[in-house]
Amino acid sequence: MRRLAAILAADVVGYSRLMGEDEAGTLAALQAHRAEIFDPVIAERGGRLVKLMGDGALVEFPSVVEAVEAALAIQRQVEAARDSRIRLRIGINLGDVIIDGDDIYGDGVNVAARLEALAEPGGICIASIVHESIGNRIEAEFADAGEHQVKGIDRPIHVWRWPATGAALAEKAPLALPEIPSIAILPFDNMSGDPEQEYFSDGITDDIATDLSKVSGLFVIARNATFAYKGGAADWKQVARELGVRYVLEGSVRRAGGKVRINAQLIDANSASHLWAERFDGDWKDIFALQDQITESIVTTLAVTLTRAEQDRAMHKEVRNLQAYDYVLRGTAYHTRMTKRDNVKAMELFARAIELDPDDAPAHASLAWALTHEANHEWSADPKASLELALEHARRAVFLDAGLAKAHMVLGDIYCWMKRHKQAVAEGHRAIALDPSYADGHMALAYFLITSGQAEEAIGEAQTALRFNPVYAIGLYYEMLGKALYLTKQYEAAMAVLEQGVSRDPDEYGLHQWLAATYAQVGQMDDARTHAKEYLRLYPGVSLRHLAKILPYKSKLDLDHLLDGLRKAGLPE
Repeated sequence: MRRLAAILAADVVGYSRLMGEDEAGTLAALQAHRAEIFDPVIAERGGRLVKLMGDGALVEFPSVVEAVEAALAIQRQVEAARDSRIRLRIGINLGDVIIDGDDIYGDGVNVAARLEALAEPGGICIASIVHESIGNRIEAEFADAGEHQVKGIDRPIHVWRWPATGAALAEKAPLALPEIPSIAILPFDNMSGDPEQEYFSDGITDDIATDLSKVSGLFVIARNATFAYKGGAADWKQVARELGVRYVLEGSVRRAGGKVRINAQLIDANSASHLWAERFDGDWKDIFALQDQITESIVTTLAVTLTRAEQDRAMHKEVRNLQAYDYVLRGTAYHTRMTKRDNVKAMELFARAIELDPDDAPAHASLAWALTHEANHEWSADPKASLELALEHARRAVFLDAGLAKAHMVLGDIYCWMKRHKQAVAEGHRAIALDPSYADGHMALAYFLITSGQAEEAIGEAQTALRFNPVYAIGLYYEMLGKALYLTKQYEAAMAVLEQGVSRDPDEYGLHQWLAATYAQVGQMDDARTHAKEYLRLYPGVSLRHLAKILPYKSKLDLDHLLDGLRKAGLPE
C-alpha cells in the first residue's frame, strides 16, 4: 500500500561524542528532550512517530504544514533552553511512501534522511516540493541552498534551509584569505531552455575552474565546493565568506543550434564592486576559444603573472572533435554521481569519445578514472582486469598530454592500488605541480602518502585539500584526514574530523570503518561497536582477512594498526 505523506527525519548532533563523554548523562538528556519537547510537539501537530533509531527518529505527518511547524517548534524550544546538550538536525520531505504495518519506507523516506544529513546543527532542511507546498502559510524564512547530489538518489535534491540568516554558519570563524588572489567559480546557469543541456553549462564551469587552477598565482576553490550553490539564491558576499575567497565569477550559458553565448561577471567581494561583465558569443566549434577569453580576462584583471608553461597549459586548448568533447562532458556528469549504474553509463560515453578521437587525453583519463572506481568499489566481475585496463588508458592520457593533472592523479591512484607506492607518490606530486589548486589531487596525494607509510606528511595534504574544498558535501576528504591522524595516533583529533565527515555523508562506509577503529583504540567500546555495525551494514560481508588482502598498505605496521582497532571493535575475522 502506498500513500503521499510528509516525512520528518531527525538526528542528534554529535551523539557518539556525547555518549563517549557521559553515557548516562546523555541518555538522561535524550529521554528528557523527547518527553518535554519532541514527543509533545509531534503529538500536538498530529504527527505519528514511526520509529526511533538510537539517536534518530522518523515521523509521519498528514500535513506538510504541520510537519514544518513541528520542526520549527522543536528547534526553537531547544534553542530557548540554551543549556540543553541535545541538538538536532531535521530534514523534511513530501513524497510517496510504502506502508508496511506500522513502518514506512521508500524514496520519500530516503530523501528525508538525506535532507536531515544536509541540515546544520539546530537547523532544518526541506525539499523544494515542501517549500512550494507551504507557500506563505508559515512565519519562517527558508534560504535557497541549491541542488545537492547525494548517495542513493539518482536525481539532485533541491534544498531549502532554516535558519535563512545563516545563524549556524555565523558561529564558524571565517576562513582567512590566501595571500594570493583567490576566486570561486559559481556554477553557470543553463539558459538554453532545455534541462538536458545542464551537463553542458556544468562542463563549461568545470573547464574554466580547471584552467584557472593551473595558474600558480591564483587560489581557486574546487568545483565540488562551488557546486553546492548550484541553483541557489546565495549572494556572492555569502559565497565569498563561506569559501574564504575575495573574488567570485558567476554567469550563464546559452547553447542553441551551432551557437554558444556565455555571459560572465567578475565580482570583488571586499569592495562589493563588479570588476567586469562581458558577453562572449561564438560558434559551438569555438567553445575553447571562448573559455580562453574568459580565463585571460580574469588573469589580466587580477594582474596575475603567468609563466610560459602556465600559459600553454591554461590557454589555447586544441579542438580535435567537438562531439568527443561533448561525450566527455556527458560522461563526467554521470561519473560524479558515484553509483554503479551511473559509472557504467559514464564509461560508455568516455569510450564513445575515444572512438571518435583516439588521441583525446581527457577521455582516456576519464575512462581510466571510472575503471579504477569500478575495480575499487568491486563493481566489476574482474577488478584486476578493470585496473589493468585503467592503467592502459591512464598511461595513454599522460602520453598524449603530459600537462593534464587529472591524468597523473588517476595514474597515481592506479599505481597505489597496484602497491607501486613510489610511482604513486611521484604522480601525485606531479599532478599538483601542474595544477596547484587541484583539491582532488591534494586528497589523492594524501592517500598515496598514507598507503606508502608517510601518514605524517599526508596530514598537510589532506588539510590543503579541505581548504580548497571547504563546503564539500561528501565525507571522503574528512576520511582522508581522519585516517592520517589515526595512523599517527592522534585519536581525539581523528574522531573530531571523522565525526564531521559522518555529519556530511552518513553513508560513506570508510568513515564508519575508521571511527570504529578510533573509538576502539581509546576504549569507547559502545561507540566502536556502533560504527562497526554501521560499517558492516554499508559494506556487507567485509572481514579483517578481506581487508588485509585488498588494502594497498606498504607498511605492515600501519595495516596492523587499522586491523587491530577494527578487531577490538568487533569486526569479524
